[in-house]
Amino acid sequence: MLVIQFVNQHFYYISCIMLDEVIKMGEYDKYFNKDLHKDLNKNSHIKHVIAVTSGKGGVGKSLMTSLLAVMMNRIGYNVGILDADITGPSIPQAFGLTEKLYGCDKGIIPAETRTGIKIVSLNLMLDNPTDPVVWRGSLISNTVTQFWTDVYWGELDYLFVDMPPGTGDVPLTVFQSLPVDGIITVSSPQELVSMVVEKSVNMAQMMNIPILGLVENMSYYICPDCGHKHYLFGESHIDEIAKKFNISTVCRLPMDPAITKVVDAGLIETITQMELMPIVNELMKEE
Repeated sequence: MLVIQFVNQHFYYISCIMLDEVIKMGEYDKYFNKDLHKDLNKNSHIKHVIAVTSGKGGVGKSLMTSLLAVMMNRIGYNVGILDADITGPSIPQAFGLTEKLYGCDKGIIPAETRTGIKIVSLNLMLDNPTDPVVWRGSLISNTVTQFWTDVYWGELDYLFVDMPPGTGDVPLTVFQSLPVDGIITVSSPQELVSMVVEKSVNMAQMMNIPILGLVENMSYYICPDCGHKHYLFGESHIDEIAKKFNISTVCRLPMDPAITKVVDAGLIETITQMELMPIVNELMKEE
């Protein structure tokens, strides 16, 4: 395994060092647990930072981020979303946001949804939301850090960070630069996805950040005619992963075309996804 360290916007490559050899040498903390936390915007105060991750794309990670933010906001918490998926941002679309971000003497002002959720996304800074972001990793990582240091978040109880998929530059930057309190990992039932999810879970453990729960999206489909559950992607493996990593909170969400329609219309704040309540309850334990 090639070990990569992110320090001061530069990547240092330690070649030909296997992870088990790093651990044997007692150098684990040197590579993975350095305290590189950046200071939050001086005019802001955030109680809890929750990262939402996935091993690969296309499993509904941004949807889960949005739904959890909506549910926590509905309970009465002050909530924000930091869209760290710089090259594939989809959070603004789910909330129907199109207005551009602007700044003041306190920092960049987040967009606000109909119910008061604060959101920062690069798509709210582009001239055209379909413009591609063709940036190298270091610039992307630095942008994510600036969403923490330069944005006037104000007073938040929970900031959800919608991470890009995988275990690359941005996840490493977020885990080292932001005081992440816990991680929620999203997957779908396929065996290949389950294998990739383990990589994401393993990374969380390397960074000594607790995993608050696993979400299996598209777990099943309920036939509107007969009411039976159909497992379109085959047998689930999420319980095996949860048991292997001692994760007690697991949620399974069905495939629901109605939700897709609502999200595409930018009306995600009208949805209540009760299947996520176990994770909502876990989040409230952080208070």
